[in-house]
Amino acid sequence: MKASIITIGDEILIGQIVDTNSAYIAKSLDKIGIATHEMVSISDEKDHILQTLYGLQNKVDVVIITGGLGPTKDDITKKTFCDYFDDVLVENDAVLVHVKDMIERIFNRPLTQLNKDQALVPSKCKVLFNAVGTAPGMLMEQDKTVFISLPGVPYEMKYLMENEVIPYLVNKFKRPFIVHQTIMTYGRGESLLAEQIESWETNLPTFIKLAYLPSPGRVRLRLTARGNDELKLKEAIQKEIEKLDDLIGDCIVGYDETESIEVVVGKKLKEFGQSIATAESCTGGKIAQQLTSVAGASAYFKGAIVAYETKMKEQLLQVNHKTITDFSVVSAEVASEMAVNCKELMQSDFAIATTGNAGPLQGDSKAKIGTVFIAIATPSKVFVEEFDFGQPREKVIDRAVSKALEMLYKEISKN
Repeated sequence: MKASIITIGDEILIGQIVDTNSAYIAKSLDKIGIATHEMVSISDEKDHILQTLYGLQNKVDVVIITGGLGPTKDDITKKTFCDYFDDVLVENDAVLVHVKDMIERIFNRPLTQLNKDQALVPSKCKVLFNAVGTAPGMLMEQDKTVFISLPGVPYEMKYLMENEVIPYLVNKFKRPFIVHQTIMTYGRGESLLAEQIESWETNLPTFIKLAYLPSPGRVRLRLTARGNDELKLKEAIQKEIEKLDDLIGDCIVGYDETESIEVVVGKKLKEFGQSIATAESCTGGKIAQQLTSVAGASAYFKGAIVAYETKMKEQLLQVNHKTITDFSVVSAEVASEMAVNCKELMQSDFAIATTGNAGPLQGDSKAKIGTVFIAIATPSKVFVEEFDFGQPREKVIDRAVSKALEMLYKEISKN
């Protein structure tokens, strides 16, 4: 089964907003065995919308459209639907009652004609009741394709997907199973990883596909199996993961998309009853941000000091002035003092420190641009590693954050 996802709105095309709806819809469809064939963003133009609908008719099983259902003149999806299906707009009594209740009771203002027009829907459509907004969804079928139109407001779209669209599609179509398994790896580049697992990848069963999803400092490996027996698919994937663990188990952090390294680090710290603090320069607080992005981080995260300026390293982190003048602010010695002093100041079990030249200018040090020193202070020692993360600046910072968390993870795992 195939689906196409269409987002309507000039605000997406000019980059004013980011389309998050398509990703959510694709994930929702994937869970019920419907593969997304394409995602397309188009303008608020009648001819463009019609052309897109004609192009998808009978080529995919499901077309889901978001956007263009508001009350203003630039929202033209409902009228365009009528043109495509040779239909007319009619007032839906149930929708009108709901809209009136929301406007008068929740928003505490009188109903306007624009609000009433929200209750207009194509006469042939199945109305998808939107309990959290005023714009109803619409579902219409033509030949072999189901067309579904949803509001562009994310929380309204999500409500309708969960409560109206998915139940309808599950009931209507007999679908294959799609099983995904993500393996989270850190500290090894995509090409090296591919070399190490080449033979394993070549011998995967034909119904299992492998995808590499690289980002700075990490590579996600996604196994996807498609078939009619869900249990057999899961068993087959598990057998392949066991083989993979024998090959690259030393760089595998987790086996779930949600098991990012900051999540796994947090679990280990809580398990051992330990804490962490950070002293950051070139990474600008991003390590702390990653760690605190996890719900419940207050159980193990003590705090952070972002000592960006050289003087702040001396004043806030009490780095010795002589250490800086003797070895440079970007050095192993300074990183080490930053970590040790941060650990003492925060009274934490572990501390991470970073200092480096992210670029594009060299700053207070003569160290090569791209050079980063990462120090980890543990309950019994401190160690530092030097890295050359190259350029551009964004890559240096992202790779430094990933590497710091990887170093911390490996150290905690020794327990």
